[in-house]
Amino acid sequence: MSTLSTKITAESGSPLQTVLVVEDEILIRLVIADYLRECGYRVHEAASAEEAVVILQSPEVSVDVVFSDVEMPGSMDGFGLARWVRANKPGMQVILTSGAERSADIAATLCEAGPLLKKPYPSQDVVDRIRQLMAKAKRL
Repeated sequence: MSTLSTKITAESGSPLQTVLVVEDEILIRLVIADYLRECGYRVHEAASAEEAVVILQSPEVSVDVVFSDVEMPGSMDGFGLARWVRANKPGMQVILTSGAERSADIAATLCEAGPLLKKPYPSQDVVDRIRQLMAKAKRL
């Protein structure tokens, strides 16, 4: 269901952030999850918004950022997941991604980091967005 990495980066003495990657396309999920682990993040993975909610409700799991695709099968898409996070996990950051152009306006209202991260995205752009969110959260 989820995978946890405890790799610590040499450049950072601060606690690692934990990212929940929510993506139904397994190859996309594996590539970005592995890249985030290589960058020193703890990573959990979910194949659907419903699976993500189960992980987020788990008392032994602490997540700083949810990185989710918008378009996923099931009763809840990425927008629904972002709304659930806002209602149930205040302060948790959400980054949404999609290849669908129409998704950008809705994402802008649900994500503190601004507009949607458009697919295909360079993996480093995800890391940059996470760092931006964490820096902003520390200032508040």
